[in-house]
Amino acid sequence: MSERYVLDLREVAETRVAVIGGKGAHLGGLSRIEGIRVPDGFCVTTDAFRRIMAEVPSIDDQLDQLSRVNPDDREAIRTLSARIRRTIEGIAIPGDLAAAITRALGRHGEQAAYAVRSSATAEDLPTASFAGQQDTYLNVVGPTAVLQHISRCWASLFTERAVTYRRRGGIDHRTVHMAVVVQQMVFPDAAGILFTADPVTGNRKVATVDAGFGLGEALVSGLVNPDVFTVRHGEIVARTISAKQRAVHALPDGGTREVAIDARRQEQPALTDAQVVRLVELGRRIEAHFGRPQDIEWCLVDDDFQVVQSRPITTLFPIPESGDQENHVYLSVGHQQMMTDPMKPLGISVWQLTAMAPMHEAGGRLFVDATRRLASPASRAALLDVVGRGDPLIRDALETVLERDDFVPSLPDAGPGGPPARGASAPIETDPAIVPGLIERSRTSIAALERDIRTKTGPALFDFLREAFEEHKRVLTDPLSMQAIMAGMEATWWLNDTLREWLGEKNAADTLTLSAPDNVTSEMGLALLDVADVIRPHPEVVAFLRGVEDIGYAEDAAFLDELAKLAGGAEARDAIESYLDRYGMRCVGEIDITRPRWRERPTTLVPVILDNVRNFEPGAAERRFEQGRQKAREKEQDVLSRLRALPDGDRKADEAKRMIDRVRTFIGYREYPKYGIISRYFVYKRALLAEAERLVEAGVLPEREDIFYLTFQELHDVARSHQVDDRLIQRRKNAFRSYHALTPPRVLTSDGEAVTGAYRRDDAPAGALIGLPVSAGTIEGRARVILDMGEADLEAGDILVTAFTDPSWSPLFVGIAGLVTEVGGLMTHGAVIAREYGLPAVVGVERATRLIRDGQRIRVHGTDGYVEILP
Repeated sequence: MSERYVLDLREVAETRVAVIGGKGAHLGGLSRIEGIRVPDGFCVTTDAFRRIMAEVPSIDDQLDQLSRVNPDDREAIRTLSARIRRTIEGIAIPGDLAAAITRALGRHGEQAAYAVRSSATAEDLPTASFAGQQDTYLNVVGPTAVLQHISRCWASLFTERAVTYRRRGGIDHRTVHMAVVVQQMVFPDAAGILFTADPVTGNRKVATVDAGFGLGEALVSGLVNPDVFTVRHGEIVARTISAKQRAVHALPDGGTREVAIDARRQEQPALTDAQVVRLVELGRRIEAHFGRPQDIEWCLVDDDFQVVQSRPITTLFPIPESGDQENHVYLSVGHQQMMTDPMKPLGISVWQLTAMAPMHEAGGRLFVDATRRLASPASRAALLDVVGRGDPLIRDALETVLERDDFVPSLPDAGPGGPPARGASAPIETDPAIVPGLIERSRTSIAALERDIRTKTGPALFDFLREAFEEHKRVLTDPLSMQAIMAGMEATWWLNDTLREWLGEKNAADTLTLSAPDNVTSEMGLALLDVADVIRPHPEVVAFLRGVEDIGYAEDAAFLDELAKLAGGAEARDAIESYLDRYGMRCVGEIDITRPRWRERPTTLVPVILDNVRNFEPGAAERRFEQGRQKAREKEQDVLSRLRALPDGDRKADEAKRMIDRVRTFIGYREYPKYGIISRYFVYKRALLAEAERLVEAGVLPEREDIFYLTFQELHDVARSHQVDDRLIQRRKNAFRSYHALTPPRVLTSDGEAVTGAYRRDDAPAGALIGLPVSAGTIEGRARVILDMGEADLEAGDILVTAFTDPSWSPLFVGIAGLVTEVGGLMTHGAVIAREYGLPAVVGVERATRLIRDGQRIRVHGTDGYVEILP
């Protein structure tokens, strides 16, 4: 029976995490790698922990209380977790269990010194390391002390930090169990940590070694600064040798203490260069065994390395699979589409099937491979020009990669090209009929899709959708549509560049594009002002909506029906319904088909409607649009009159007039193709959810939204076979949850390096937050840091600070005075709508939502591209 409770480390399989925890499983795996030395020891299994927990009085009630506590209520967590720990430590270890542990100690040396270490089942996992969340005790001597410290390890499953970590990760306390590793103590000359990938940049070709004298606790606790060695391809490429004034040593009778290091030795390296290189070679062997980069704790004893722990580095952004060993440079799709959150598998696969270029998935995000475009001089120049105008950080990151010797291979100019060079697209006439014609063509195509999909179910639906996806791509790549988009963008670039040269004026096009016609996204924001006009005269409706905003509404579908029962409610419902008919397919993160649409969750719009009721007078939409158009007209007259006063002024004015007309004809259409894509997506989604309902009714799926964790092809297979892998869906759910902790880079290499880029500027005041100027003007006001549109609570004059904005945020734009985002470019949606509404805006401000506090006063310099935080 005792083998249920105690297993020798060399006997355990690394797959048995449920029995011996993550740390124990990794140590078992390590002990079987040739050439890797692991201190001898044994593992007290999770069966022992379960037995102890079964004897804890009222543990179920205590865990229930803990699971209900708000993760931010630190005092409640501290009190409850301390009570559970005291209870566990107070339970006497049963005699047969204590005897099994004592027998194991006898095999390894009863009076030897041991390290007693927690090994939880949710620990050292590929998606969550739980590093430092439970306890480790060093130099524990004698059976009585070992048993006492095993109890402490069991209790440490409920430290405040471990409980909070699990709550934030969505992990149920009841699903995690604790094993305990008991290993012979190592008394090292030096110890430290080896990362087999650079933990800062993510580069998998670079290893870093942190080293200090004595036990590794001195480094882990921050007692000393370590020596740091950087190793690439078996060579030390950088080193920092620190003054190591103190170390942690073991005491003869147990425990540890800090000791001072002799002054003559303090600045000597803890490892020789040869030892560093040998250690990294061992690390590469461990990495190969586990199949992913590792965070390894090591000890050096008499020039021999022993490994006391290895866990996955969970903070690294994954690398897209390429299927080859060549170098690749990937660009983030999310930074172009204003959606850097992770996407669910169905969302990823539908985007891949409908996109104009091949897309690669990693970490729940999409990337395009830019390597071929960067390889030949002509396509490289075109790509850098286009991305540089949109997002200078991406251009700088790409240039950083290109500066490295031979990372990107060189191809002749005849190789595959990238996007057309500026001005290279085929010209079209400035014909006002083109854009309405394109919009009508799109509407007709979507109407045909809605009509034809109604009768399709089962495998026939998926065959139909495959054809619909091809039509989707054909509409996206319509040459006339592409020419219209480029015409507006190129005219904008021409005006900004040329008027700066001729008149010394920055970003003149920002004012010239105010209230441009046919911009479906800016119209969407103004249309919600009209909805507010219908609601404002009806106090009962406003009060009902305030109640919905304060406490939510259980059934979104019933929300509009309840609204109609109130005085003025029928008109309010009709106004909202009409708005949803036109814009209900939109939502935050809308490129992911799995995200809930406004039509599916109309209460999302309530806070914005109430802001509009409070902050605006009737008729605001029409007034704002007309004011913008008037400002643009006045700006045009001002620019043209100033140009005519210059040498050769009539020619310059005529050229500028042609470009102004071209901008106003085409720039609004820039937003329409995305509207068309999302309109199609909602048609696809409703058909797929109807299919999911049939699968639920047939007992194939437990819940219809489980389809979001399958790819399109996998869902097709389920519809055909009526069989589904429940474990696959659960793994996908767990992976998706873990992806939220990852920050996607703008540029990612096949070495795993996240290249961030930098603004190479010195024209901003000290302390200012640098970004990209996308909409001219300067505004000062209260910063509202909002990460969820549904939590908006804006007053007139507020400045919106957020991570990114896609078109669904545009209804907020009518009520703010300025915009700051972490992600964005010159022609991304937030920038376009900010210019449409005349809002000073700076985008691409790294960590803006963390550096600017909600409620602070800030000044946004939309013309020069920086933000000042005011005292």
